[in-house]
This record gives sequence, C-alpha cells and structure tokens, in this order.
Amino acid sequence: MTDPTTTDADAPRPLQHTRDFASRPGRLLGAVFGDLRAVDGALYAAVAATPTPTLDRTLRHLSHAADHSKISFAIAAGLALAGKRPRKAALAGVGAIAVASASANLLGKRLVRRARPDREAARVTVDRHVKMPTSASFPSGHTASAVAFATAVGVVLPPAAVPLGALASAVGYSRVHTGVHYPGDVAAGAVLGIASAAAALAAAAATPSARAQALLAAARSWPRLGIAGALRR
Repeated sequence: MTDPTTTDADAPRPLQHTRDFASRPGRLLGAVFGDLRAVDGALYAAVAATPTPTLDRTLRHLSHAADHSKISFAIAAGLALAGKRPRKAALAGVGAIAVASASANLLGKRLVRRARPDREAARVTVDRHVKMPTSASFPSGHTASAVAFATAVGVVLPPAAVPLGALASAVGYSRVHTGVHYPGDVAAGAVLGIASAAAALAAAAATPSARAQALLAAARSWPRLGIAGALRR
C-alpha cells in the first residue's frame, strides 16, 4: 500500500484562507494610515525647514492670541454691539465654539491620544515657538474653535464669512508653523469645526424661542410684502 501524496498538514485549510482574506482590508487600511502619517510628517518637516523670518513673529502672535478663542470672543463682543443680526451671529458663533471645544478636548484628544510633534528634532526655529501644550495633538482645538466660529457667524451674517474664514485658516496654519501640531491635526480640527457649527446652528433653530422669533418676523413682513412675498422669503 502506498502512502498518500498529500498529508493533512499540506491540505488547504478553508478556515485559515477565510481568515487571511478577512484580514486583508485591515492590513490595507493600516498601510494607508501609515502612508498618511508619513505624508503628514513630511509636510510638518517641510514647513519647519522653510525659512520665513518675516512671518515667524506674526504667526507666533496669532497662534498665542487664539488661545482659549480670545480672538473669536473679541469679535463676538464687537458683533453683539452692532445690531440685531450681528448679535444673533455672535451668539451662534459662541455656541459653535462651545460645541467644538468640548468635542475636541473631551472626545477627540482623549480617544486618539496622538503625541505632539518633536519640535526640537524638526529644528523649528525658536523665533516661532509658543508654549507646547500638554494635551494630545489630534485634533487641533484652536482650529476647531476658529473654524466653528467662522462657519456659524458666516451662515448667519454672510458678509463676515470670507474674512472670518481667512482668519480661521491663518490660525490653523499658525499651529503648524509654530510646531505644535501636524497638518493632519489641523485638517481634522477644521472638519470638526464645520460639524460643530452645523450642530450649534441646528440646535439653535430647534428651540421654541427661535421658531417663535422666525414666525413673528414673518408675520411683521406680511403687511409690507403681502403673503406671497412673505412665503418667498
């Protein structure tokens, strides 16, 4: 009697094959995230290695001024004194900051726990330095709050959208320029800021007082514009 040509060890194992197939998406996802981290680090290093002596002091001061959303709160205070609609925009902006700050600091940073960049190893010039935060790096809370404020105010008060958007972008870039965040942290903060503004605006619109004010404004417009005009508004 001849021995079998295939042993149990050599025979294909369907369960193992299924397991390998199932793990491929996980390996692919891990490889993609690894590549993204590499790009993120390369962008950070490129910014650190680019001499910009004219911008260094300005962006350092801007980054410091954005601590605790001081710039946004100052703008909100000015808007609150400028009339009813700017006051409404200011309230929406402050609400969006509250949502963004809580989401970034209480959820995002605690879940991801990404370490801050090694500013010394990247040789970020001392002229750019601001105090390195002790919190996690991802996402950028400064960017989230600035973008949330700009988005919410811009929706309520469209003429303010472009200047506040430019300011929020500058705040976000300043966090990379000063070496305290990776570009990916800032990008995530911007996305979080937009989502926070949308949530704050939706919550404000859902309150009974907001609905009542909208109905009152529409009712007041009927004598002047007619019912059809009020409906078009």
